[in-house]
Amino acid sequence: MPEFEIFELGDLPLLSGGTLKDAKLAYRTYGTLSAAGDNVIVLPTFYTGTNTRNEGFFGPDRAIDPARHFIISPNLFGNGRSSSPSNTPVPQDGPRFPLMQMWDNIAAQHRLIHDHLGIKKIALVAGWSMAGCQSYQWAAQYPDMVQAILPFCASAKTSPHNFVFLEGVKAALCADQNWNSGNYDCPPEAGLKAFGRVYAGWAFSQTFYREGLYEQLGFQSIEELMQDWEQDHVQGWDANNLLAKLATWQAGDISAGPLYNGDYKLALGAIKARAILMPCTQDLYFPPEDNEIEAHHMPSAIFRPYDSPWGHCAANPGYDKGFAAQLDVNIRELLEE
Repeated sequence: MPEFEIFELGDLPLLSGGTLKDAKLAYRTYGTLSAAGDNVIVLPTFYTGTNTRNEGFFGPDRAIDPARHFIISPNLFGNGRSSSPSNTPVPQDGPRFPLMQMWDNIAAQHRLIHDHLGIKKIALVAGWSMAGCQSYQWAAQYPDMVQAILPFCASAKTSPHNFVFLEGVKAALCADQNWNSGNYDCPPEAGLKAFGRVYAGWAFSQTFYREGLYEQLGFQSIEELMQDWEQDHVQGWDANNLLAKLATWQAGDISAGPLYNGDYKLALGAIKARAILMPCTQDLYFPPEDNEIEAHHMPSAIFRPYDSPWGHCAANPGYDKGFAAQLDVNIRELLEE
């Protein structure tokens, strides 16, 4: 079976007023849709993730199991599988790729799931980081379709501090002399390495480094870990793709668009889905305080933080077994109600 399929969207109108020509949404499904259509789980992708990476969040005897659920994993625009700067033809290639907001991603996913697959109800939308941000967006944009959400290490609106953190990694990448405003002839490797090295300082907590938890990942030193993050970004990611998704992240706000016109509290209050908000207490860019505020304005939300020295990466499959176990507990609670 191929790693993903492509849903042809045609010319996709964008929230910005522009249009993405010949838009393509990559996705994969797992499991079988029940006769009642009541076992649908949507797992969007995170910042440096694909539907393949999402496979670490489900499996046999997990809370999400293809033997019981019909799982749909749509890929974020800009991730190299869906329409992205790296695979879109002139005149929207590279740095000319348009701003894709959360609204645009979820509108496209709705066309796939509701119009193409014929699904009327989603039992759960869940995800880590930007995928969790998309779960909030789903619940606000299509409140009558989504029954439950579980965003973990995520937020409904990108905070000012989160925005500034992203400016820092972006500046590191764009300082490369080969960047050339995105019109590079060869990958800006120095910029990509700098991006990865700066990111490593934010992805884990202070406790993670203080206690040397990087050794559990097989690294003998902090320098080894940072070199690994450098190579991961050089080998795994196109620079324009990283910045396209970063722009989506920075613009994240479930109230953006014609439904709520920027009224953040109104958007949160309109969410009908049951929700468990699961931040990591030591996450440096999605701090639990943001989720606590959100839960106050959501009709059916439980604020349930998890303490982990792994910081934002507590959710990375295989890193913190305790986080994974609690995630499954929370998912089962939402699916069993």
